[in-house]
Amino acid sequence: MKKKIVRIKDIAEKAQTSKGTVDRVLHNRGRVADDVRERILKIIEELNYEPNFIAQSLKSQRTFNLVALIPDPHVDPYWEAPKAGLEKAEKELRQYGIYISQLIFNPHEVTSFIAKAEEATKENPDGVLIAPIFYKEVLPFFKEWATKDIPYVLFNTQIEHVDPLCYIGQDSFQSGELAAKILCFGLQSPGSILIAHINEDISNSAHLITKEEGFRNYFARKAEREKFRIVTKEINFSEGTSLDMQLDQILTDEPQLSAVYVTNSKAFEIASYLERKGLNDIKLVGYDLLKPNLDYLDKEIISFLINQNPLGQGYWGIHQLANHLVFKKEIQPIKFLPLDIITKENLDYYLDPE
Repeated sequence: MKKKIVRIKDIAEKAQTSKGTVDRVLHNRGRVADDVRERILKIIEELNYEPNFIAQSLKSQRTFNLVALIPDPHVDPYWEAPKAGLEKAEKELRQYGIYISQLIFNPHEVTSFIAKAEEATKENPDGVLIAPIFYKEVLPFFKEWATKDIPYVLFNTQIEHVDPLCYIGQDSFQSGELAAKILCFGLQSPGSILIAHINEDISNSAHLITKEEGFRNYFARKAEREKFRIVTKEINFSEGTSLDMQLDQILTDEPQLSAVYVTNSKAFEIASYLERKGLNDIKLVGYDLLKPNLDYLDKEIISFLINQNPLGQGYWGIHQLANHLVFKKEIQPIKFLPLDIITKENLDYYLDPE
């Protein structure tokens, strides 16, 4: 049976009072006689009244100003997708008064992030969506937003011991375990496995550290773990040493290198090297559906990609803020997105049509 919609008018008629009195009880404002208040609350419970927050938001014409703190897609194309996702959400939610200011920072410059986070704080927004890739520097802002009662949603990077409204993204530990399991299927003989952090400040990248922990944990549980030597390298191009020189040295140190796990979206950098050197027997797993990654997936130089659904991270991050601010819904503190394994054969199902 179709559920009957209960209106304020229905409650007022049954309580033999005015709609204004019911409204004051619902919003706990103004003076209402105790016996009338008790009668109205009892009827609300009997009728199972649920406020229509959508209608209320449209009627009130209130606006909600949100801030999105995101890394610059021109510096790292990975961030194009979260940006597109939050813009899609804004279009859908504009009718409910949702407006978003995008504050773009350089993902390789701490000072750029701090400047934009300070700008966000000065705006005193109704909510913040943030990719907290600078772990140490973001913590003071979390504290300040909490004192100002500004809800914030984290995406891409989960941080422990803070109190966001919600985290949107993958379970980094399980993501690392999944990458290890994928590689295990392709390794027949003993050898070395490289965990490659490319152009990242690992000491300040909590999610990448957690991925590595998950990867190593998988092999620690395997009976044949002694067959594989796992090494971790931070590969940074900005330090004056080329990619080729660093990888040449790694292969000199690890002549039995059989697989590489890239913890971020830059697997194509390793794939380019393997292609130039004609190294066809090294398995390569990385993340994200960036075009250069897709090119090497098609060539099968990248064996697998794990899709982190960055568009969904931006999209659902804004929706969670709207659910909290506009629709008054209870928000679960974590929204994990699926761990999708992408191969050459199933790639087309994950690409948006032109």
